[in-house]
Amino acid sequence: MLKVKQFRYGADNFGYLVYEAQSALAVDGGAAAEIVAFLGERHLTLKYVANTHDHQDHTCGNGRLLEATHARLLNGPDLPDGGPIALDGAKVRVIHTPGHTADSRCFLAGKYLIAGDTLFNGTVGNCFSGDLEGFFHSIRKLMALPDETVVYAGHDYVKSSVAFARRLEPGNRAIGAFLKTYDAKHVRSTLAEEKKINPYLRFNEPDLVTLLAKLRLPRETEWERWQSLMSIE
Repeated sequence: MLKVKQFRYGADNFGYLVYEAQSALAVDGGAAAEIVAFLGERHLTLKYVANTHDHQDHTCGNGRLLEATHARLLNGPDLPDGGPIALDGAKVRVIHTPGHTADSRCFLAGKYLIAGDTLFNGTVGNCFSGDLEGFFHSIRKLMALPDETVVYAGHDYVKSSVAFARRLEPGNRAIGAFLKTYDAKHVRSTLAEEKKINPYLRFNEPDLVTLLAKLRLPRETEWERWQSLMSIE
């Protein structure tokens, strides 16, 4: 069974190690020294290094990991949409999620989703690619995953995300309940929780549709509602 270890580095970045019995995949391995130490403690072989996208704060550990191990760097052609990454007898699935950047991708390891800067705990990433409609379809793709999917994000933005969600839905009690579960040493959410608190996954909820009406923003279709929510500052 695939396992995932979270590593915090920098101000709020997260990197991950996905591992099976003997083999491991590092995703956004900025905490290179800590990852190498963990590999040694668990007697794991790092087979692959990959990234959710090519922003420097996510790729900064690649060189150090490759120097310290015999791992192979996976990029572009090595990571087709839906393509599997084999770790012992298990497989990690690649999910292309363009929007934050054109090359954004997520990694689904069993029930664990390493979502990079596409889906955070309580919000979504900025649309630096300019492809807002593509970003919407990427979010819809992730929303189709099972509710028990555990969301591991690329940054810890929980407190600011929750504050914004509360501003949009002050009567949503699920937001406060989620904040009580926040643990800075292990930051995560389930997709079911995201559907209860994350405004960018709640574009069909009556309270948010009413808010869009008050703000006189387009709301006739799901795409219009999502686009309108993304425009609120």
